[in-house]
Amino acid sequence: MSRERTIGILIFDDVEELDFVGPYEVFTMSNEMFARSEDRRPDKVVLISETGKTVTCAKGMRVEPMAATANVTKLDLLLVPGGQGTRREVNNRPLLEWIGRVAAGCEWVTSVCTGAMLLTAAGPARGKRVTTHWAFVDALRKRGEASEVVERLRYVRDGNVVTSAGVSAGIDMALWLVGQMHGEDHARATQIGMQYDPAPPYAASV
Repeated sequence: MSRERTIGILIFDDVEELDFVGPYEVFTMSNEMFARSEDRRPDKVVLISETGKTVTCAKGMRVEPMAATANVTKLDLLLVPGGQGTRREVNNRPLLEWIGRVAAGCEWVTSVCTGAMLLTAAGPARGKRVTTHWAFVDALRKRGEASEVVERLRYVRDGNVVTSAGVSAGIDMALWLVGQMHGEDHARATQIGMQYDPAPPYAASV
């Protein structure tokens, strides 16, 4: 039986919507698949912001967090999404310190898109192989905090740090993480439950 975990997803103003909503759907759909077969939901999935107040995302979506960083001291999995807001938050010392403290006790520390910059700046991904959105690869390399910034991969693992490329790549990474936590068969069932089966562009018009 899979053990229970607390999954924390950090959000902030100007966060890219699908960066966190995609993984949120994966983790919560995993719970729903467990509920169908075992009548339980082993993973608690929590949206966290620094203040606990409403966050306005990059495309205008407004999201009410479930917790403030001050009230979260322990997680099993931390996910840091990207978006234009990362350019501001990389200079937010209290938030970076929180990421570093919480990450120290995590089984998995993860990011989507430019969230990798926050993980390298905060420490958990410093000196590690990472990836990010294709348009941000050079900028992340210039920061000199990662040992390597990998291109053309959907996600990259270095130890317990897993970083993914931009936007939709976070879904692939989250499904892989579900497989690590609960087994490949369960991850595949979760993928089917989401009806996630990417086709080439414009296939629907054929």
